[in-house]
Amino acid sequence: MATKKQIEEFLESKNLAIAGVSRDKKKIGYRVFEDLTSKGYNAYPINPNTDVIDGKKCYNSVSELPSEVNSLLILTPKSKTDSVLRDAINKGIIHIWVQQMSESKDTIRIAEEYQKEIIHKKCIYMFSEPVTGGHKFHRIILKLFGMLPK
Repeated sequence: MATKKQIEEFLESKNLAIAGVSRDKKKIGYRVFEDLTSKGYNAYPINPNTDVIDGKKCYNSVSELPSEVNSLLILTPKSKTDSVLRDAINKGIIHIWVQQMSESKDTIRIAEEYQKEIIHKKCIYMFSEPVTGGHKFHRIILKLFGMLPK
């Protein structure tokens, strides 16, 4: 399970890539990209189907990312997650977060096979400050019951 330290280290880097950014503003991939950008992150969108999202260069794959990117958030459909995870590990990405609901049945096994600790089964909205809305309420409840990562 993810630790508080892992989450803090992931969020500490202001250069982070997001695999699964959508052009559709209603989809989670776009909303997370927009949210993290508004919070001061220099987000590098990854989507193999477009070159630009919101006027920002979009990368077709993890392998195309610049070297200063050492954190990757994976928001892809489960069928794509494991391929993106392997690409990230092979590229040497240090911090990897597989968004809650993007994990396949093999994701953890793959991370273990590569001896790579990843954040998983956690929602980025619960930890990227400032936490707002329903996520803020949910985080308060988790904290009350001692269920936040330690």
